[in-house]
Amino acid sequence: MLAFAASPVAADTQVRLNTSHGPILVELFDEKAPATVDNFLTYVRDGFYEGTIFHRVIPGFVVQVGGFTAEFERKAVRDPIENEAGNGLKNRRGTLSMARTNDPHSATSQFFINLADNDFLDRQAGKPGYAVFGRVIEGLDNVEAIAAIPTGAAGPFRQDVPRETVRIESADIVEPAE
Repeated sequence: MLAFAASPVAADTQVRLNTSHGPILVELFDEKAPATVDNFLTYVRDGFYEGTIFHRVIPGFVVQVGGFTAEFERKAVRDPIENEAGNGLKNRRGTLSMARTNDPHSATSQFFINLADNDFLDRQAGKPGYAVFGRVIEGLDNVEAIAAIPTGAAGPFRQDVPRETVRIESADIVEPAE
């Protein structure tokens, strides 16, 4: 009997977020959240995230980034995308989800990393939820270090802004190893 090599399975895309508090390597769920991943990767390829700050940090909940410069200037964004929160993925510790307004289909560039299992952010009957599109596979300790920074009011925000500026210095797609 002939043996056949297993077909290679396409790995999900990985992105390295180099922050002022160390690298965070994320794996994107290409098949489960295709529109969201495509949107995120477009921002990555455009260099959009470079210089954006973590502007919302709530220990035990989330760290949020992707919309503001260190001067609290809002960055110009692309059109909003459809909410893919119905993809079966859950807002668990270490997952990335799209931030949005009360309009479920208003997500653009901002995303957050869950610091805990946040079931109430998942899609449920009568609640559209927040679309999970990736997870941290390396550097969760750096995310936790960001979450430990004291916060307060700054820029247009009344609370939850790190008193020490934490920024994404670069975001790069990681090419798969051969």
